[in-house]
Amino acid sequence: MTVKNSDRFIVAYNRIEKLLAEKVGESSYSPFYRLIDKVKITNSVVRKYEDDLREFGDLRNAIVHHRTDIDYVIAEPHDEIVDRIEQIERKLSNPLNVGALFGCKVHTLQSTDSLIAALKLMYENKFSQVPIYQNGKFQGLITAAGITYWLAGQSTEDSIPREIPTLSAVYDYEKRKESFEFVEKDLSVYEAEDYFKRAITRGTRLEALLITENANDDEQLIGIITPFDLLKIK
Repeated sequence: MTVKNSDRFIVAYNRIEKLLAEKVGESSYSPFYRLIDKVKITNSVVRKYEDDLREFGDLRNAIVHHRTDIDYVIAEPHDEIVDRIEQIERKLSNPLNVGALFGCKVHTLQSTDSLIAALKLMYENKFSQVPIYQNGKFQGLITAAGITYWLAGQSTEDSIPREIPTLSAVYDYEKRKESFEFVEKDLSVYEAEDYFKRAITRGTRLEALLITENANDDEQLIGIITPFDLLKIK
């Protein structure tokens, strides 16, 4: 027996409505649009798909309230609409976290290492930044911009520096030393996306989100997210 799109749609809608109610601890009935308003404050998935969810609410009402027969509905959703609401339901019920999507071996260097080591690592791996440590403690990010500022600061009108500096010396030229944030591995990938968006609204730019077990800077790095990596988030 073929399941109607309207039936698939209502099943997914009901699951979403139940999930939203659970997230705000609603024990009695609350309109769908009010659940969206409450949950979007703390849930990045709902914020991302807010417009879709509101349209789904209108479509659900059209299907349910204008039904004239058990086998007849006034609005039979298209396949792409059903696929869309089912996809959002899956993301709400089992959100993908940054550890799963961006977890990887993170290459790091010591502040006493030479600039050559960083340049080699960045060139071979197409990195735009490298985390550096000093005496086992995280110090910051060496970025392509920071290296450029160091080079400009050390150059004269007709020559460039010949002495190879340590990364600690280069780090002094980083203009934005707080261009990163630590996040826990269980953070939703959509919340990670919001970190970058919020930075832009503050007039700043994040170079990277650094992933650890519990978002502590004294923990081992288990992943890194750059603005370019946001293209992986669908």
